[in-house]
Amino acid sequence: MDFITENNVHFERAAPPVSMTAAIRISLKLLLAARKRRQAMRTRKPWRNAMRTSARTALAAGFAITAAFAAAGTARADDIKVVSTIGVKPALPELVAQFERGSGHKVSIVWGNAATLKSRYLEGEQADVAVLTAAAIDDLTKAGKVVGRVDLARSGMGIGVKAGAAKPDISSPEALKRALLAAKSIAYSSQGASGIYFVTVIERLGITAEVKAKHKDTAGAVGELLAAGEADIGIQQIPELAAVPGVEVVGPFPGELQVITVFSAALDSKAKDNEAAKAFVKFISAPAAAAAYKAKGLDPT
Repeated sequence: MDFITENNVHFERAAPPVSMTAAIRISLKLLLAARKRRQAMRTRKPWRNAMRTSARTALAAGFAITAAFAAAGTARADDIKVVSTIGVKPALPELVAQFERGSGHKVSIVWGNAATLKSRYLEGEQADVAVLTAAAIDDLTKAGKVVGRVDLARSGMGIGVKAGAAKPDISSPEALKRALLAAKSIAYSSQGASGIYFVTVIERLGITAEVKAKHKDTAGAVGELLAAGEADIGIQQIPELAAVPGVEVVGPFPGELQVITVFSAALDSKAKDNEAAKAFVKFISAPAAAAAYKAKGLDPT
C-alpha cells in the first residue's frame, strides 16, 4: 500500500480497479465460505442456534411489549380539575386515589374554604368539578356557573384543643360561653363556613367583643394552630379537627347552637359534557364511597 502527500496531508492511493468477472468470482467464494461456516456451526454447536432463536424470540417479545406500552400511552386519559372545600379534605384524597387507579384519569385539587372558592368562581375561575358547601353550590348554580348538584356528606361544628391539654366543658350553651371567655386565644377562619357561623354563635351568646379580641384568624388551618400551641381553642368542622395530628376534639357544639353543613359536588356548566368529570362526580357520590366518608367522621348523605 502506498500513499501520496498533498499540502502536507497524507492520502491512501486508490487500489487498481477490479474487473466485473473477478468481483463476481470473489463474491461467490465469500458466500460459499459463509454457508460452510454456518453448516459447521449447526453440526458442532446446536446450542448456539438455540441461543440465537431464543434471542430472536426475546427481541420480538420486547418489541411487542414496547408496542403495547406505546399503544397504552396513546389512549386518552383526561385531567380533571377540582376546586374543593377543606371540609371534605379528610376523605376526598382517598376517593381520588381510588378513582385514578380505576379510571386512568388524573385529578388535581385546589383546596380552600368554601366562601373564598365560591367568590373566585364567580369572578371567572373555572374547574371541571366544584365540591363546596351545598349553599355555595346553590349560589353558583343560580349564577349559571355549575349544574347538577349532588350531595356527598354532612358534618357538624366542633371544638378542638391541643393534644394533652385540658378539655373545657362545652355541654351547654352557658358552659360553652364560659369556656370561650376563659380561653386566652381562639382560632377560627373568618372566611370559612365554620368561622362565619361561629360569629353568629358568639353574637347569640353576647360575647362578640371578648372573643374577637383574642381571635387567631387562619385561612383554614385551625388544627395546625392548635397543634403548634398557638391557640387554646379551635372552632371548625369536626372531621377537619380530627384529621390533624396533635389535636383532640372536645366535642360538638351543644344542642341548639349546632349547625349541620352539607357538602355537595357539581359540574362546571362548561364541563357538563365532560364524561371524565361526570364519572368522577358519580364515583364520589356513589354508595360505595360512604365508607370513606364515615372513616373520617363525615356522615354520608
